Amino acid sequence: MAKDFAKAFYNSKAWKMCREDYIKYRVSVDGGLCENCEEELGYMVHHKILLTPQNINDTNVSLDHAHLMYECKKCHDREEGHFKKNKKLSSIREGYKFDEHGQLVPVLPP
Repeated sequence: MAKDFAKAFYNSKAWKMCREDYIKYRVSVDGGLCENCEEELGYMVHHKILLTPQNINDTNVSLDHAHLMYECKKCHDREEGHFKKNKKLSSIREGYKFDEHGQLVPVLPP
């Protein structure tokens, strides 16, 4: 579920067109496989840079294909802030997150 500040963005024509174009591109490249696990079909377009009230209107962040990933639901739900509380996810990538460049990096203890 989108955060309140992002609801208008995710309902916008610009986002819907960008999302559709990105999915078409990914399907043409690899049949639409998840860019993370490369095992399942993509399900969601994920922003590699977490959208915030400060950057959501910056089209270089929110609508740039370079900052998007097509992921299966399982991989998307592992992203920081997307998983349900009290639900343990088992994965070889548990304990990792995406950095600002979209690369998987280990989560360091606080």
